[in-house]
Amino acid sequence: MANAHARELANLSDDEVREQLDEAKSALFKLRFQRAVGQLENHAAIKKTKRDVARVLTEIRAREIAAAEALAEGSNR
Repeated sequence: MANAHARELANLSDDEVREQLDEAKSALFKLRFQRAVGQLENHAAIKKTKRDVARVLTEIRAREIAAAEALAEGSNR
């Protein structure tokens, strides 16, 4: 499941990945709020959502590194 999600992220555009990040962070906020007021039924959802946020941030960072390497390689020639 996690690898499938990571592959899906790799196929998305930069804007779509940022949108995924916004959605995941919003979902995490809502889950934390539910936990604070005692309405959270599935506590495992917080852990899953935190991993989703981390997965999206990892993809964003990988794209930043690839872009920096391409820029550095282009300036060396």
